Amino acid sequence: MDSEPVDDPEARDGEARPSTFAERFDRLVGYVGGHSDPPDPGQVLAMQMVLHIPKAEQPDRTDLLNAAASAVALLCLDERSGGDGPWAAPMDAWCDARIRKIARRARGAHWEAAQEVPGVTAGCGTASARAIVPGPVGETDKRIARLQIGGTEIAGETAAGQAPDGPVLWVNPTLEMTVGKLAAQVGHASMLAVKLMNREQAAQWFSAGCPVSVRDASTSDWDRLLAADADGTAVAVRDAGFTEIAPGSVTVIAETSRAAGPAPD
Repeated sequence: MDSEPVDDPEARDGEARPSTFAERFDRLVGYVGGHSDPPDPGQVLAMQMVLHIPKAEQPDRTDLLNAAASAVALLCLDERSGGDGPWAAPMDAWCDARIRKIARRARGAHWEAAQEVPGVTAGCGTASARAIVPGPVGETDKRIARLQIGGTEIAGETAAGQAPDGPVLWVNPTLEMTVGKLAAQVGHASMLAVKLMNREQAAQWFSAGCPVSVRDASTSDWDRLLAADADGTAVAVRDAGFTEIAPGSVTVIAETSRAAGPAPD
């Protein structure tokens, strides 16, 4: 498949270089991350995630996780996140560092205020979530910093069974994670899922709103998925162990739906 042309900034007489989908796709497919943290903890880079959890009527657990994962992927592939777009530099820096996400909950006026902070909101069924452009944790916008990190648990079970289309994000059946923790994990998995697509598939997925299906894996599913990660037909999220679970734990494994099949070479 031919690559999209990338503008030469010198040939544009100082004009802002437009973003191409190829550039944003290649960043997700090729990012390594993992650099050491800065000496100042306030300069650690993180993507804030805001989960809409109204007090009176809580969203469906699976819908909320789907929305959170989609919001992260949409932000990473947004045209403002590439070229000379306003989010390109912070996204580049974040992808070059340790990929950290912090999930917070919001309702009412606080949820509405979060919509004014640069980022992308995604919805699924009864739920909505917003991914905020990454930045130093010590410089988090006050409208986001005031939101509680705890209290993100939602009653109910995550859906089980195979999903019909889109990437499937399988949750480790042996780990106990709060919804906030799991939202961060499926957000990372949605980024990794792009590695299982070619550029055309990824562009179609982005145009559709980056839908995903978060599913609880069975024990037999999990054994198969670990093997698939080992042979490159699925991709696993391995947690750094900062909160809740042990370092190196495989939390979520992403695979393309069996109906869609793997990306062609």
